[in-house]
Amino acid sequence: MKKEEVPQDKGNLSNKNMKELVYAIDDKGNYTTALSTGWEPKTIALSNSIDEISERIAAAKKQVENNEASPIVYFMEHSRMDIVILSSYVGMWQWRVKRHFKPKVFAKLSDKILQKYAETFNISIDELRNFKTH
Repeated sequence: MKKEEVPQDKGNLSNKNMKELVYAIDDKGNYTTALSTGWEPKTIALSNSIDEISERIAAAKKQVENNEASPIVYFMEHSRMDIVILSSYVGMWQWRVKRHFKPKVFAKLSDKILQKYAETFNISIDELRNFKTH
């Protein structure tokens, strides 16, 4: 897009008097940078994705509270991870991490394994074990 066509819609950054750096084409046809306060389609997409993440976190919290899932599920969602990312961070196979999603399996995990999860989520083992206080 041409430099003068860079969107200046009201976006997430406009409330903070910030601008986003984007690439545009100048009058000579060369790539250059321009500042944008936002672009409505991008703002809508970002808002929708944040809403979806919030819904997934709430659903995970409810599953943990209903003893349908272990606190690992909640903290995974809260940290905006998926099973692939989480398993790579804790250094375990995905099938093993999925097993740890079961409350009965979670209750039997050693401190060593819980420590891997706690470090990944940047919380203490106690916070991981005692989800209700979180």
